[in-house]
Amino acid sequence: MFRYLNDEYGSSLASPMFRYLNDEYGRRRRLVRFGCLFWIRVYVGLTFVRDGKYIFSYGGDDLEWIRRFTTRATAVARDAHIPLEMVYVGKSSKREQVRRVIQTVNNDKMGVAWQEPMIWFFWTRLESMLFSKIHLGKVDDYDPMMQEMKKLLSYDKSGGWAMLCRGSEVVVNGHGTTVLPTLVEYEGIWKINVPTNAFDKSFKDHHDKLHGITHPCCRFEFPSVVGRIPESRKCPECLRVMEKHITFICCHDESATTNTNVLY
Repeated sequence: MFRYLNDEYGSSLASPMFRYLNDEYGRRRRLVRFGCLFWIRVYVGLTFVRDGKYIFSYGGDDLEWIRRFTTRATAVARDAHIPLEMVYVGKSSKREQVRRVIQTVNNDKMGVAWQEPMIWFFWTRLESMLFSKIHLGKVDDYDPMMQEMKKLLSYDKSGGWAMLCRGSEVVVNGHGTTVLPTLVEYEGIWKINVPTNAFDKSFKDHHDKLHGITHPCCRFEFPSVVGRIPESRKCPECLRVMEKHITFICCHDESATTNTNVLY
């Protein structure tokens, strides 16, 4: 598996994968689909893309939220007659909690759960790509790829989240406080729109309405060992300048090193 990953994407930010992501030709169209395509191709397979299946990638360590989310997503997909696959992609920290979630997801058949090496590889690569952009001073707050990357890294620090794709297209990349209520309100509110507008548009339209009401907070953590830490940071959702704090964090991971973090 890791030989395939290294052959396909390289082992550094100078890899073909990194050059592909930064290639200006067709960049706006391709990069907005980066997260979904990367996960599906490497970890799930291209069959789902070719078949146009719906895929929910989800993360976090709140097992109660995960149970509610997967149960509701399965019920909605069954009622709407759509082919749905679910993939648990873990979390960048709290390894013990993530191990328990992986075991539960597999035992209770709540979708496919990545194994630990895949999880840590993905989140480490995602963070390194963002930190590299910051170090080089090339962060573009209007770049679709950067927006999706920053959303994922923000959601990873603040509870459950889910990304819905249809084939290679990202439908919604949302926080758990908006994605789960969207599914819960399917039966009573937006189910009626599915025959006319299709499932993906109906889901997105209702999710966007809820997002406009709840406005879940976004946050980023930059470990002090990163080096260059930006003086300011714009929110990937509303583009306002974020507040800046300094925090000390311990997640009780034996393998983790406790550092001072700059928190946005």
